[in-house]
Amino acid sequence: MGCSHALAGALQLTHQPARHLPFDQIGPRLEGSAVRNYLLPVKSSLAALITCTLVFASAAAPPAKKPAPLYQQLKRANIDGIGKFYMGREISHVMGHQAARWLERPEREREEHTAELIRCLKLKPGDQVADIGVGTGYIARRISKVIGPKGTIFGVDIQPEMLALLDKKMKDAGINNVKGVMGTISDPKLAPNSLDFVIMVDVYHEFSHPYEMMTGIVKALKPGGRVAFVEYRGEDPKVPIKRLHKMAEAQVKKEASLFSLKHVETYKKLPWQHVVFFRKAVK
Repeated sequence: MGCSHALAGALQLTHQPARHLPFDQIGPRLEGSAVRNYLLPVKSSLAALITCTLVFASAAAPPAKKPAPLYQQLKRANIDGIGKFYMGREISHVMGHQAARWLERPEREREEHTAELIRCLKLKPGDQVADIGVGTGYIARRISKVIGPKGTIFGVDIQPEMLALLDKKMKDAGINNVKGVMGTISDPKLAPNSLDFVIMVDVYHEFSHPYEMMTGIVKALKPGGRVAFVEYRGEDPKVPIKRLHKMAEAQVKKEASLFSLKHVETYKKLPWQHVVFFRKAVK
C-alpha cells in the first residue's frame, strides 16, 4: 500500500523499483516527456487538452464469479511489475516512503486539480471516511475540512514511516480528525459496517493482494456506503504515467464486479485521473 501504496515505480530512466530510488531523482511513475517536464514549469495548457464527461451506471449486477486461480505468478512482463497477475493485469511495484516528498510537491494541485477531486467526492459533514494508502495525508488533510470535527478519516498505510509522517503533518496543521491505521498487505484493519466512504488515490493498482483488500474494504463500508478508485487513466496515452501505474475504467469495473458493489458514476474532469465510484449494496 506504501506511499500510500500510492504513486510509484521507478523512473523510466532506471531499472530499479522506486522504493530503492533517492527521491530527488524526480517523481516516480512519470515517463517520457513528463520526466523532462519536471525540469521545467509544467505546461498549464495540459488540462485544457483533456476532454471530460460524467458517465453514469445503469443497472446493478450480481457479483461476478471469483477467478480460479485467484492470482498467477508468471515471468515478469514489465520492469515496473512484480510478475503477479490478477484478472489479466500485472500488479505494479509499490513506491516506498523514500519518495514521500513527491506526494507533497507544490505543482500537484496544478497537475492533478486536487481541489476539484475533493469537490467531486460529495462528502458531507460527519462522514466516516477511510483513505487507503494515506501516505503523508495530502488528500486526508483536504477531506478533513469537508467532513468537519464530527467526521473522522482513518488513514490506512502499511509503512510505519508513512504513518509517522502522517501524524507529524496532522499535528503541524492542527488537524484532529485524522487517525492513522496500520494495515497489512491483505487487510486494511477497518471495523465492519463503519464507513460512509472509502477513497484510494493512485494506489489500488499497487495492492499485492487486491482481492483480499477489497474484501476488507467492502466489509468495512456501511450498506449504501461508497468507494472511489482514483486512478491515472489507462485509456489515455497522453497521460504521462507509466503503463502499470494507470488503470482503464473497464479494468476497474471488472475487478470491482467480484463484490457487492454497483458502479454509480465515473468522474472524468480531472487532467490525468478518473474517479470511478461504486456503492455497496443495501441488503
